[in-house]
Amino acid sequence: RVQDRHSHGQPAGHHSSQSFSGARTAGVQTHHSQWPKWPRAPSYKHKSECLWLTCVMRITLSTLNWRRREMVRWLVTCATEVGVYALDSIMQSWFTLFTPTEATSIVATTVMSNSTIVRLHLDCHQQENLASSARTLALQCAMKDPQNCALSALTLCEKDHIAFETAYQIVLDAAATGMSYTQLFTIARYMEHRGYPMRAYKLATLAMAHLNLSYNQDTHPAINDVLWACALSHSLGKNELAAVIPLVVKSVKCATVLSDILRRCTLTTPGMVSALHSRRNSGKLMSLDKAPLRQLLDATIGAYINTTHSRLTHISPRHYSEFIEFLGKARETFMMAHDGHIQFTQFIDNLKQIYKGKKKLMMLVRERFG
Repeated sequence: RVQDRHSHGQPAGHHSSQSFSGARTAGVQTHHSQWPKWPRAPSYKHKSECLWLTCVMRITLSTLNWRRREMVRWLVTCATEVGVYALDSIMQSWFTLFTPTEATSIVATTVMSNSTIVRLHLDCHQQENLASSARTLALQCAMKDPQNCALSALTLCEKDHIAFETAYQIVLDAAATGMSYTQLFTIARYMEHRGYPMRAYKLATLAMAHLNLSYNQDTHPAINDVLWACALSHSLGKNELAAVIPLVVKSVKCATVLSDILRRCTLTTPGMVSALHSRRNSGKLMSLDKAPLRQLLDATIGAYINTTHSRLTHISPRHYSEFIEFLGKARETFMMAHDGHIQFTQFIDNLKQIYKGKKKLMMLVRERFG
C-alpha cells in the first residue's frame, strides 16, 4: 500500500521509503528487460533488496529527495553482496539509476575501493574488468557533468593512462564554458600534486580567464589560488611567468594583491625548480624595468591610484588612519620603479589639489608624506 506522506508531515517526493509493491501501485511500470541480468544470488534477500532499490532509484531520479544518498549506498552494498556481476550491471545502466555525481562519488568510488575487492575475493582479471567499467562510468559522468564529476573522474582513472588522458581532455574542453575558476583551480592543484606542473599551469591560466577581482576585494577566497598560480608560473620559468602576468593584470584590480604578487616575483629567479636539474641557470633576478614585470609594476601602481580615488569618494574620519597606512603601502610600490619617487610626489600633490576640501585628511597626508 502506498503510504500518504502528506498525512505524516513529510514533503512530497519521498518515494524512497515506500515498499516495492507500493511503488508499482503508484504507477511505475516495470519490465523484465529493465532489470539487471544477474546470476543466481547467494541470498534471495539481497537480490530482492537490489530489485526493490533499483525501482526506487528510477522513481526518485528526477525528484532527488533527501534520502537518495542513503539509498544509493544501500543499493551498492546489496549489489556487492550479490556479486561482481550485479556491481557491473548497475554501472552499465547507471544513467537510469543515478545522477552523475552519485555515480562517480559513491558507486564507482566504492566499486574501486580495496574493501570491495577483498570482500568479493576478486582475481586480477576480475579486478581489471570491474575497474574498467568504473572508469568508463566516470568518463561518461565527466562528459555529462564536468563541473561536479571531472575531478572524481581524474582520480578514478589515475592508474590507466588512456582513461586519465581522456578525463584531462574533458576538463580542457569544458574549461571555456562549463567550469568555474574555483573548479579549475581545484583540478589544477590536483595536477600539481600528481606531478604534472605544466598541466597544472595550463589549467590555472584557464581559471584566470574566468576570474575578476575588483579593487576592494582584498579578502576574496580566490586570492590564494591566484598567488599559487603565479608562484607555479614563476617556478616553471620566465616564459610561463610572462604568459600568466597579462592574465593577472586583466583579472585582478586589487592593488594589495598585485603588489604581493610583484614582490614575490622579485625575490627569486624564475625557473628555480627546473633549474635545480640544470646548470644553465644564471641566478639573475628579473628586472622591473623590462617585461614581464614592468607590466605588472605599472598595473599595480595604476591600481593603487584608482583605489585611492575610489576610497576618497566616500571616506569618513574614522577611516583616515587606515587610509594613510594604505598610502604608505602605495609608496612602497611606487618606489620599486626607477622614477617612483617622482611619480609618488606628483600623485600626492594631485590628491592635495583635488581633495583640498577634506582639510583634516589632507593635513594628515602632508604630515606623513610632505
